[in-house]
Amino acid sequence: MGARFGTPSGGFGGRRRGGDDDLAEVHEINVTPFIDVMLVLLIIFMVAAPLATVDLGVDLPASAIEPAPRPDKPVFVTVKPDLTVAVGEDIIARDALTGTLDTATNNKKDERIFLRADKAVSYGDLMEVMNLLRNAGYLKIALVGLDGRS
Repeated sequence: MGARFGTPSGGFGGRRRGGDDDLAEVHEINVTPFIDVMLVLLIIFMVAAPLATVDLGVDLPASAIEPAPRPDKPVFVTVKPDLTVAVGEDIIARDALTGTLDTATNNKKDERIFLRADKAVSYGDLMEVMNLLRNAGYLKIALVGLDGRS
């Protein structure tokens, strides 16, 4: 009997060699591992989502008190875009802030100081002025802004 030679594709004429040893090539994606991973991720997000919320349920009481009236002569401290400080309409040096406020408030350290600053003023510069006010003994500081309800 003669020798058999295989075809260039490696097969032997469409017949299987050796029985059931060879497995047929599968051209479908096995989605079972993908589904397992997705279920694990779903469980992780279901557990982590309630922990990520910061919303605290607090039932606040209503207030029937009228808003505090604006003082007759409020003391405004203004920080301008060039970082100069003004008390009222007068531009002053930062070193003279304590003395000028003492004069404007008649040495009443518990009087509320209204602090306003330009949008261009950085947070750090605003905090420097607030620290000057606090060091001068003025602890009641109100930040002034525009009413955005238009």
